[in-house]
Amino acid sequence: MTIAGIFPGQGSQSLGMLSELGAAFPEVRIIFQTASDILGRDLWQMAQEGPEAALNSTENTQPLMLAAGVAVWNVWLKQGGCKPVAVAGHSLGEYSALVAAGVLDFADAVALVAERARLMQSAVAEGQGAMAAILGLDDAQLIAACAQAAQGDVVEAVNFNSPGQVVIAGSAAAVDRAIQVATDMGAKKAIKLSVSVPSHCALMLPAAEKLSERLAATAFAAAQVPVLHNVDAAARTDVAATRVALEQQLYRPVRWVDTIQCLQKEYAVTAAIEFGPGKVLSGLSKRIDRKLGAVCVHDSKTLEEALKLCEEANA
Repeated sequence: MTIAGIFPGQGSQSLGMLSELGAAFPEVRIIFQTASDILGRDLWQMAQEGPEAALNSTENTQPLMLAAGVAVWNVWLKQGGCKPVAVAGHSLGEYSALVAAGVLDFADAVALVAERARLMQSAVAEGQGAMAAILGLDDAQLIAACAQAAQGDVVEAVNFNSPGQVVIAGSAAAVDRAIQVATDMGAKKAIKLSVSVPSHCALMLPAAEKLSERLAATAFAAAQVPVLHNVDAAARTDVAATRVALEQQLYRPVRWVDTIQCLQKEYAVTAAIEFGPGKVLSGLSKRIDRKLGAVCVHDSKTLEEALKLCEEANA
């Protein structure tokens, strides 16, 4: 058995997340405290007590989910978990993957992600952007639906999450039109997402240009294990290329289906361990390929399940 590590992004957060793991393992609280000290706000208290509106605000969610992914990863290492052959993260989760791979120092990543979130939030006025998950159409149909609905506005397919599940993003009115077009095409379901920013579409270009300056000023190291990037499901060996991939990630689609398939084809991965709350990526992995083993580590029980997978991998 060959194992990959995957890290969730925005949308996997919930009140009380990692509470049991935080009580059992000091590494969790240490990571959250480090991030809280850097940002000047108590992320652990926010994750446990809310308010929910604050938890779901992009400027808080991004550093919270970075801390969550890295905290679970640190517990994994401390408990003797095996090193994956490659790692990847969904959207914001890519930063957790980069920390796990030794590319970014955690403190640097916290500051970088906080700036990323601020730039994204300020790029589009509140209420002007939207995202929606569309179920039951193939990729080509949904891309065509967005093209038909745009009418001079921005609306794009931005998260290719699993076959038949694609997220669109753009200006609010254009997203509403695209939902209608997709429904007319036979989409089974369209779900507006509770987000404050339309991620991974052309509306994020101004944020990406400013983020590139912060990326250039941040120290990057060579990856200790391959990190597959969202923009093309490919790893980078060059630090400059890694920075470019992170800049492009803001306004280009998350190619998650391609990422999982690349892990299987190029790295012979047979199981994916998700580090962080929510189980979202584990579910997507199984939809992409039912034969792929998937465990989301978010408490002591799932940690034990994942450690058993490692034992099988090393047997």
